[in-house]
Amino acid sequence: MQSYEKLLDNNKEWAANKVQVDPDFFNRLVNVQKPDFLWIGCSDSRVPPDQITQTQPGEIFIHRNIANMVIHTDLNVLSVLEYAVNVLKVNHIIVCGHYGCGGVKAAFQQHSLGLINKWLRNIKDVYRYHQEEIRAIANEDDRLNRLIELNVQEQVMNVAKTSIVQKAWKERNAPNLHGWVYDLHDGVIKTIFELHAGEHFDPLYEFDNL
Repeated sequence: MQSYEKLLDNNKEWAANKVQVDPDFFNRLVNVQKPDFLWIGCSDSRVPPDQITQTQPGEIFIHRNIANMVIHTDLNVLSVLEYAVNVLKVNHIIVCGHYGCGGVKAAFQQHSLGLINKWLRNIKDVYRYHQEEIRAIANEDDRLNRLIELNVQEQVMNVAKTSIVQKAWKERNAPNLHGWVYDLHDGVIKTIFELHAGEHFDPLYEFDNL
């Protein structure tokens, strides 16, 4: 059996188990989804959002990329954000990184890595904003983990800077924004940063005509 065939067999077993426990499971999901959360996470295979939060299909709208980035020129993440906020009406947006993130670690390097250089440059900018704090940390692993935390915080701020979110804040006082970091060593999520709907953060980025 090929490795990918095992995935298909697993799917059949999963679907059968779901129906056995709850015969109406798929009928409830087939026509509508009403997730309360948008999850913007890292693509790392060790950080599956539904498993580490024990959520079921239909409960979290998920977008993943290298190092859980929210870049203002990335139409992919912005399209997901607009759909989640304006159509699904999510009440919470979570940006979740993880300690030991390879994307953030790669941004520490000076080597050219090809196309991903353009992506990693955004993480290098986060380092530049906070370099005094990071350089003061003696241990290399601790420096990396602190940059991972600061990157999550900056990405939450990038979510807040969008007109999509600010318009929703004015119209329905939601969504709230959350910055989390998952620890691969113990499986526990740590809260890093919170920004409540409508909370002021920087007048320069707050639109006055929405």
